[in-house]
Amino acid sequence: MINGNVWKYTDNIDTDVIIPARYLNTASSKELAMHCMEDIDISFSKNVKQNDIIVAGENFGCGSSREHAPIAIKASGVSVVIAKSFARIFYRNAINIGLPIIEHPYLPDETSKGDILEADLSKGIVKNLTTGKEYHCNAFPREIQQLINAGGLINYTKEKISKK
Repeated sequence: MINGNVWKYTDNIDTDVIIPARYLNTASSKELAMHCMEDIDISFSKNVKQNDIIVAGENFGCGSSREHAPIAIKASGVSVVIAKSFARIFYRNAINIGLPIIEHPYLPDETSKGDILEADLSKGIVKNLTTGKEYHCNAFPREIQQLINAGGLINYTKEKISKK
């Protein structure tokens, strides 16, 4: 169960906005988190809290295929990203690094910055505790939930190999 404050963004938030290219010379997730979203929301990295939630419109994560974008989001403390749709490569990169993402067609339109959301990823239910609305989403298959719970594909693979 995830419970967090909403950071709200519009359509077509690209990877260059999520983490500007000028910071791609670092592999430090902490450093990436310090610059996450700064070109669109200078207050984000200074004010985001552990378990906060990003809610956005269509095509979140479009642009380049860099993994830095979901890494920066996850390292900033964001527990889940909910959008109307995701760029396919961002979607896969997010899962690979253990950042849960949810697609929903109208939840972003009915959610405001500062709302408090509660998300049950295993059941595919998101509740807006501020408005009282409940949304049903597709739950991840058990294997994807395990991958996310392990912290991403690398950790998941290490766990699988160590059990053999």
